[in-house]
Amino acid sequence: MKYEVKKYVEQDYNIWNDFIDQAKNATFLFHRDFMEYHQDRFEDFSLLVYENQKLVAVLPANIKDKELYSHQGLTYGGLVYSKKIKTEKVELILDAILVFLKENNVQAFYYKPIPGFYFSHGNNEIDFFLFKRGAVLDHKEMNLVINLKEELRISKSKLKHFRRIENLQLEIVEEADFEPFWEQVLQPRLLAKYDAKPVHTKEEIYFLKQNFCKNIKQFSVYQEHEIIAGITIFEGERVVKSQYGATSKKGEKVRALDFLFISLIEKYQREGKSFFDMGIVNEEDEKGYNPGLLTQKEELGCSVYNQDFYKINLK
Repeated sequence: MKYEVKKYVEQDYNIWNDFIDQAKNATFLFHRDFMEYHQDRFEDFSLLVYENQKLVAVLPANIKDKELYSHQGLTYGGLVYSKKIKTEKVELILDAILVFLKENNVQAFYYKPIPGFYFSHGNNEIDFFLFKRGAVLDHKEMNLVINLKEELRISKSKLKHFRRIENLQLEIVEEADFEPFWEQVLQPRLLAKYDAKPVHTKEEIYFLKQNFCKNIKQFSVYQEHEIIAGITIFEGERVVKSQYGATSKKGEKVRALDFLFISLIEKYQREGKSFFDMGIVNEEDEKGYNPGLLTQKEELGCSVYNQDFYKINLK
């Protein structure tokens, strides 16, 4: 069967987005408006795969020093398929991509799949074929996730404090304005604790909110009209991801962030979501993870869903 691989160009904008809207394993992060908000930081090398002139798969990707990454600017990536694709065709699509990369002098391919729990049918078709073609495990991440279809397993101590906090007249607000959280809580907290900045600037998160108003939400906690904690949510069809969560020192004293997390976990369970993704706990040290952060998320009811990252040499 004839497969043709093409590099994405600006003229493919509508074709790409239309495909993402009906794909088997896509989220809003793969829409070009999301991918391109930080296009100045990455050299795009996204691919489109055609079978007999019909688009059957796309690969969000960027290139750096002759190495291809399934996109470094996204939380997750990997091949995105049409709904009718069968596993045997995934193998043929992968082979066509690898031939194309070799012809374009790409020396290595780093593959970052979308976690399987994002889709009711999983997302592991390509793993076997990568392995058979010499891909090696480059690294792993512990993703902390709550299965909202099961009974919640929030620790007794957190629930005890939650019930106390309910009497402190804290107000949870879903707001369109990100400035209070970014300026008064998130940025100061990251700078003080980690000497770091949010991945998204305030202007970038505003831009993304305008383009994905149903998917990107800001929940904040106020006490006597003062913001003391907040969580920025990326909401998909099945999965809710806490992209940012932070509290002020005042909010820390009353455990406002736990109060907000538990409230949102219960809210999204009532609304029928399947998973609440609380992100990774990795650290760049010998241990490889943050024990305090791991414990905190487990006490909120999270379990570990490992995410594997692959590398295949093409030289």
